Amino acid sequence: MKSLDTDRLSIRRLTVDDAGFILRLLNEESFLRNIGDRGVRTLDDARAYILTGPVASYERYGFGLFLVEGRHNQTPMGICGLLKRDGLDDADIGFAFVPEFWSQGFAFESAAAVMCFGRDVIGLPRIVAIVSPGNDRSISLLEKLGLRFERMIRWPADTGSELKLFGATF
Repeated sequence: MKSLDTDRLSIRRLTVDDAGFILRLLNEESFLRNIGDRGVRTLDDARAYILTGPVASYERYGFGLFLVEGRHNQTPMGICGLLKRDGLDDADIGFAFVPEFWSQGFAFESAAAVMCFGRDVIGLPRIVAIVSPGNDRSISLLEKLGLRFERMIRWPADTGSELKLFGATF
């Protein structure tokens, strides 16, 4: 995949050149609260995160987290993509945006494109999502995408907190 384009967005693979944006995004208060602390504190940490996370996933599965940027100005807005997590049978859609790009439809637009990519290009029969019970904005977005609440799960399975599992079968 070179990039997925929508009317307003370009969704492409992350590279180490995106480390500055990833450093900022992963340290946003909303990311830390709703997704978790990834321990990324420096540009070198961000480069390592990109290489061992998204880039490794592209090589192994053909998908991963992608950078979402303005189609015409290439301004980074957030990330959206598919992850294959240990403990989940299906690919998991995830997204996070910096606050100045909230409430403008960018998360929905990018997630809808990623869902189509997973279904039509990768051939996934099902996509799931995990979300903190109090993250109402993400829950609303998942429901708008057609994912439905299935059950509570413990994440990680042995000692983690309870999360809501949503799913969509194609």
